Amino acid sequence: MPESRSAESIQPAAFPIRCIRDQHQAEEQLVYLASRTVNEQQRTARQRVDAILDDVRERGDEAVREYTQRFDGFLPDPIAIDENALEQAWIGLSKDLRDALELAHRRIHDFHQRQRPSDLVMKGVHGEQLGRRWRPVQRAGLYVPGGRAAYPSTVLMNAVPARVAGVEEIVIASPAGSDGQVNPVVLAAAHLAGIRTVLRIGGAQAIGAMAFGTDSVPKVDVISGPGNVYVTLAKQAVYGQVGIDSLAGPSEVLVIADQSANPVHVAADLLAQAEHDPLAAAVLLTTSTELADTIGQELAQQLSDHPRRKICEESLTNWGLVVVCDDLEQCANLSDRFAPEHLELLVDRPEALAERIQNAGAIFIGGWTPEAVGDYLAGPNHTLPTCGSARFSGALSVETFMRHTSMISFNKAALDATGSAVVELAKSEGLHSHAESVRRRLS
Repeated sequence: MPESRSAESIQPAAFPIRCIRDQHQAEEQLVYLASRTVNEQQRTARQRVDAILDDVRERGDEAVREYTQRFDGFLPDPIAIDENALEQAWIGLSKDLRDALELAHRRIHDFHQRQRPSDLVMKGVHGEQLGRRWRPVQRAGLYVPGGRAAYPSTVLMNAVPARVAGVEEIVIASPAGSDGQVNPVVLAAAHLAGIRTVLRIGGAQAIGAMAFGTDSVPKVDVISGPGNVYVTLAKQAVYGQVGIDSLAGPSEVLVIADQSANPVHVAADLLAQAEHDPLAAAVLLTTSTELADTIGQELAQQLSDHPRRKICEESLTNWGLVVVCDDLEQCANLSDRFAPEHLELLVDRPEALAERIQNAGAIFIGGWTPEAVGDYLAGPNHTLPTCGSARFSGALSVETFMRHTSMISFNKAALDATGSAVVELAKSEGLHSHAESVRRRLS
């Protein structure tokens, strides 16, 4: 009689992640995934956001406190956290966590320091001086999400480029719990980054307060940082009064894998994205039918004791996808159509495939580069374009917190040499005084 298997050896049923083998169908599904935030709920949210912003603009702190009490369960009075609490939060961390944060801070700073743009100066053929001058904004507002998790990494990824840019004043807004306390690791990260002002408010009311200014919240020039749909819609609404980094949607990863990929690693990387949010998307494009057939089993195995299992399962059920491709060229084509926030290349020759890719927020090259290293300490910024926007935008950078000014200095010789052309162009547009402002200076 055969031995009975122990309870530990029984494999869970494979997770039912969708698997597609038809390219046309795959293209349709990827378009669907990219538009996963466009729905009736978002339209309703936009109306609520507009009302909140109007109220904050009119009533300032009073409105901010009322909305915080309604949505977060406490009255933020005062709105700002005592600066000493930031230092105490840092002191209260374990040595291992302090060391990890310091390593991340150092690597992020070193990378972004090399991003600082240089002023451009050139001399024209007639002696005219032309150029472009970069300067930081005066004040920046950084949004750091709360809710499902605390994100000290978001503090560093936003605060470091702002400081490298030379921003004089940086404030952080981060929602507190119902006890009115902001996560201590977030406060500690703020202290490490040299931030003095942390506001214990979140949501659309926090974005409005930083965009318009209140008695307690300074008006900023740029707002950066991810958030939920209300935060994102609020950033969209205030753009023009302030600058913003981007309109971040829910997180996503696309993994391209061939027969060389380790299924354990592939599953872990998909789950690393799925655990963020029920709206997070996790996509696998593979040339290996064996990997496609076994990934569900591996996902189930790793989910069996996962502390965020419910979130992962909801994400994978609704927004998870496996596509079997004929070759890596097909994988690359589908990836570029999707334009993922995070793209992992778990293939034999990842560097060659990376050169083929056109649209991605960040590319993680090879089996020893899980997306998580980019989230925390690789160095490049982890605030990346989502939902297909990698087709036309890139990561948050030092330049997010700077603006450039054109510099133009003509001498008499330069104006004499080019002025008649300016006059002709102005006349062609029917702008009489434009032409006269030059003609009256000509010899």
